[in-house]
Amino acid sequence: MTRRLLLSYLSLAALVLLCLEIPLGFVYSRGEREQVVNAAKDEAESVSAYAALSLAAGRAERDLPTRVAHCAQRIGGKVVIVDASGASLATSHPTDPAMSGNLAARPGIAAALRGTSTVDVRTSTIGGVEYLSVAAPVGQDAQPVGAVWLTVPTRMVHERVHHVWLLLALGGFAVLTAVTVVGFAFARWTSRPIRELEHATHELAEGGGRFTPVTITKGPPEVRSLAAAFNHTAARLAHLLASQRAFAGEASHQLKTPLAALRLRLENLEPDTAARARGSLTAAVTETDRLARMVEHLLAMARLEEHAAIPATVDLGAVCTERHRTWQPLFAREDVSLVLFAGSVGPVLAVPGAVEQIMDNLLSNALRASPAGSTVTIELRLHAPSRRALRDSRPRWVDLHVTDEGPGMTEEQRARAFDRFWRAPGAPKGGTGLGLALVQRLAHASGGEATLHAAATGGLDVVIRLPSVRPPVEGPGPGGDRSRRPRREAPALPA
Repeated sequence: MTRRLLLSYLSLAALVLLCLEIPLGFVYSRGEREQVVNAAKDEAESVSAYAALSLAAGRAERDLPTRVAHCAQRIGGKVVIVDASGASLATSHPTDPAMSGNLAARPGIAAALRGTSTVDVRTSTIGGVEYLSVAAPVGQDAQPVGAVWLTVPTRMVHERVHHVWLLLALGGFAVLTAVTVVGFAFARWTSRPIRELEHATHELAEGGGRFTPVTITKGPPEVRSLAAAFNHTAARLAHLLASQRAFAGEASHQLKTPLAALRLRLENLEPDTAARARGSLTAAVTETDRLARMVEHLLAMARLEEHAAIPATVDLGAVCTERHRTWQPLFAREDVSLVLFAGSVGPVLAVPGAVEQIMDNLLSNALRASPAGSTVTIELRLHAPSRRALRDSRPRWVDLHVTDEGPGMTEEQRARAFDRFWRAPGAPKGGTGLGLALVQRLAHASGGEATLHAAATGGLDVVIRLPSVRPPVEGPGPGGDRSRRPRREAPALPA
């Protein structure tokens, strides 16, 4: 942020300097040019008047050379006086015969012999004068009796203009240097509290509610107000997280133990219970188990919301095989077949332990909803985007399907199935209404999603989509997509 603030200060200062110094430089250059031109014109008119008087008095040959030499010395240039025919009357410097014979052909002298004064100025790119010549007629009559031609050296003017441009450049550099020093100090003063706020924010996010209060005595008033609001909000958040952590820890012990003791007492009552009351006793044991599972789900969701775990690489096929091996005896006891199709889908990204919890919840729901003699299928599919180019950088996904042959759900019921504590009408007893909500939270925390679809067999198809660790899709091989499609095969299952 300091660099961006400093860059904005320097950009604004440079813009102001350019808007001021460039017009100032050109104004000064134009003033110097007008000054030297006016001086040369005045000198030419003075020599012209003196030459007219000398010619009228017949003293041209005696007076003009002295006057011309004196004028050339004063202006540091060259002066030439010619008569009406263009012949040289007096010069301040030696001229060769070829030049003397062509004086009348020069544009300035020719115009002066016609009675018109001329000024020829050539300027440089930055406004300096590179060449200056002035021609003036001699005599005030309609027909001039001669002409005066002056060439003025412009090296001094040119150097003076360049010197002014150099001073302007140095002045601008000095101003930018001062703006840099002052702006850097101001930017540091402004951005230091914001950097402290950023550091405290990261500390709060990564420290699980532990943070160091930000100093609120530095920086602009708005930043100090923001720091005070952040400290207040962070303190409240830390208190809430600490309370939630304490609740999760205490509830885990305070709820599970009484529920286990209650279930044990209910089971001990079974031998002494009359036959007509055993149905109510069984229902009470079932509700006790349901309450225990609900407590476990609530604690799992509380821990999930408290700790924002970072997804890691998980071997989805190995996890599905292990959970299939664990749940198969329970399915066999209820006369429900559990089939696994695990192809070569590769590893996925998921929160540690999330896939196991997802599988347990989905298989538990499928077992309760599946009638005897039906089949529950676990299938892994590699979902790749359609290839519209030779190289596609879009990510791959792995779909985990858990399909049962139970009564299924309507479209409206599937839309509400992920709500907490919601249970479908006519659902088997023992559910808590939190399993699918926990599944969805775990899928989202892993960077994926959970959806419900109607199965082709009439039951429910739960799809958990997780990001694949495999590299992005490349162009299709010679055999199209078939050469890269994962094989759908069932692993060897225990007998």
